[in-house]
Amino acid sequence: MTVAVLPVEHVTPAQAAWRRFRRHRLAMAGAVVILVLILGSTIGPFLLPFDDKFIDIMHRFAPPLTGAHVLGTDELGRDVLARLMMGGRVSLAIGIVAMLIAMGVGIVIGTFAGFYGGVLGAALMRFVDAVLCFPAIFLLLALAALIEPGIVATTILISATAWMSVARIVEAQMRALRERDFAAAAVAFGASDLRIMFKELLPNAMAAIVVAATLNVAKAILLESYVSYLGYGIQPPAASWGNMLNNAQIYMTSAPWLAIVPGIAITLAVTSFNFLGDGLRDALDPRLDIH
Repeated sequence: MTVAVLPVEHVTPAQAAWRRFRRHRLAMAGAVVILVLILGSTIGPFLLPFDDKFIDIMHRFAPPLTGAHVLGTDELGRDVLARLMMGGRVSLAIGIVAMLIAMGVGIVIGTFAGFYGGVLGAALMRFVDAVLCFPAIFLLLALAALIEPGIVATTILISATAWMSVARIVEAQMRALRERDFAAAAVAFGASDLRIMFKELLPNAMAAIVVAATLNVAKAILLESYVSYLGYGIQPPAASWGNMLNNAQIYMTSAPWLAIVPGIAITLAVTSFNFLGDGLRDALDPRLDIH
């Protein structure tokens, strides 16, 4: 009697992560929505007959699906869809760039604090805790009141209020990883501290960092919307989803679409990035079944 032996499928960690991510339907849906928003913001304005600053004074407050104005026009007769797409460029760009800056600062501080520990680590983390005591939106508004608002200033301000959580995550990962055998082996071979931190330990913490980065984009988009809505962020005539809401607040009863459209865009973007972060967290968790 012969027994058939089935071949064992070899699954790489990347393939296993992709399988877990595909099973997360909300994360897949979030990734698709994010892709649509990015493509719409980058390519969409070139496909429209109007730009975001074109004023059609004869069609002010035109409701959605009026002629060539698919999403209507605002109080000056500007096409809402064109402004939504250009505003998406600004809001998404601020979210992504602010995330990159915040991740860079948080990774450096968290890596040094977690690797060295002791007085240096305690001092760095107490500084992080002190900054975390201030609610992000109040800290952001206080800083925004001191400088001239604009795209660059808003991006820097948002990144200045978003790096602390990253530093805490990285610090915890470094403290755990520095005790592992591969770290001790690197020390035994005479590797420098910088090489151990950034070549040996940090790559092993990338799963948690990637998830934190995804969630930070959602946080940055929300913060940009807050400060622009309150008049401290992106200034007209430049469009962002936040200042579109700011301009629409006095027309809530007469032209509600002016607030509904950017509100939906913000909700979709933030929700999709949160779903994507949840999916990446599950996909990058090696404790989950790879089959």
